[in-house]
Amino acid sequence: MTKFRIALANIEIPSSPQDSVERVLHALPEAARAGARVICFPEAYVPGYPWGETRLGTVTSGFLEDAHTTIAQAAGQNNIGVVLGTERYVADKPRLSALVIKPSGDIAGFQDKVQLDPSEEARYEAGSERQIFELEGVRFGVVICHEGFRYPETVRWAARRGARLVFHPFYDEAVAGAFQPTEFADPRNTFHEKTFLCRAAENSVFFASVNCASPGSATTSAVVGPDGSLLCYQPYGQVGLLLCDIDAAKATGLLARRLRTQS
Repeated sequence: MTKFRIALANIEIPSSPQDSVERVLHALPEAARAGARVICFPEAYVPGYPWGETRLGTVTSGFLEDAHTTIAQAAGQNNIGVVLGTERYVADKPRLSALVIKPSGDIAGFQDKVQLDPSEEARYEAGSERQIFELEGVRFGVVICHEGFRYPETVRWAARRGARLVFHPFYDEAVAGAFQPTEFADPRNTFHEKTFLCRAAENSVFFASVNCASPGSATTSAVVGPDGSLLCYQPYGQVGLLLCDIDAAKATGLLARRLRTQS
């Protein structure tokens, strides 16, 4: 199958680690009822991205493992795949990561954030490997926030290995005095949304980027087609699932494969 519906969880910023789990469990059946075969959540949605004073504490590996198990069980019960922005422990410091769950509820694996933003280096450990996943015969990759915005190589890595879709969980919220757009990729806005168009077009793949919903945020969730055309985006600050039907067969990866490099 190459035609299927994806859901981007453009939902509220969680108020606590436990609240994040509850919001995920609420979103899964909603996405399944809407016909989505996979749902992607923003960066570190469980337990919540530590932006400013939003979350000062560090959650335990036990909390994360329990949360992952609970969410995987819910995915299986609702027969829906999940790309969960989260954290995990491999050593002493946590990693920003994406947990990929199959519609059966089985764990497919993790994609750790390999390229950290400089502001994250004190709290997090960087990953070292990239992964390719598959859903219903369609290969996809995951790049997390800073990686997709500033390192095109991360998306190209997946496209050159057969990915037809790349998910991009990220986190951004309003900054005092920042421009507040009403239209996607407004020229007066920051460069961030414009990179969605570039990452798709320069690799001939679908690019699905998901952020939380928050009042005044300068960036929103969107899906871009392999030719760089905007397929859909979530109205700014509006809570809800962004649903998009894609035909993965249209993502050829041609331009990514033509690059003369060994990367």
